[in-house]
Amino acid sequence: MTSPAPAGDEIVFQRSLRARNYRLTLRRDGVAVATIPLRGSEREARRFVEQHLDWLARARSRQSHKPRGADVWTIGTHVLWRGAPTEIRPAPDALRPSVRLGADTFRVPQLAGDLRPTLESHFLRLAKIELSGRAWELASQTGLGVRQIVVRNQRSRWGSCSASGTISLNWRLIQTPDSVRDYIIHHELVHLQEMNHSPRFWTRVEQSYPAWRDAERWLKQNGSLLGL
Repeated sequence: MTSPAPAGDEIVFQRSLRARNYRLTLRRDGVAVATIPLRGSEREARRFVEQHLDWLARARSRQSHKPRGADVWTIGTHVLWRGAPTEIRPAPDALRPSVRLGADTFRVPQLAGDLRPTLESHFLRLAKIELSGRAWELASQTGLGVRQIVVRNQRSRWGSCSASGTISLNWRLIQTPDSVRDYIIHHELVHLQEMNHSPRFWTRVEQSYPAWRDAERWLKQNGSLLGL
């Protein structure tokens, strides 16, 4: 059960079959979510939220001070690309209007105006090839039963894993360092064994990808630049 899309500071109340306790979280997109356990009630959830409004205010304040990426991308804008802030430059040797991001060249309709929609469509196309290929490669090393790998737009998650064995990855991972990309894939692969974030889950993550803390730190420091 989920309430309508929030307006302003409205709270979304969401029932979870797996949650054991009431929980209040602030998503990266600014939406506050109150989780209700299976045997809980919305009335108790609202009481829980009232008790944690100070925490929510502090969390919103911290989030508002996080760095944000540019809304409009033009020549000269710096965007995260393959883990590094990279300037959008004209590609001087291209026969058609094109721009360079690091070693990659992308064709655009014209060099003037907002390049973001066109570039993000290129990013998505590349991500579907590169992220899915890397995910299948790592999955084959684990021997775990992955049914499907999907690369798509996710507004508040870097990845997810379903009980049926489908792993979904956020296409924006192509803008992160390879180490962060690999961590998210390992994270979701471990969910095939542990569909939770219990201590046992994190022990498995540690065994699968020992540098996971560095990747988490990068995501906390830079995720807001990618809108998460």
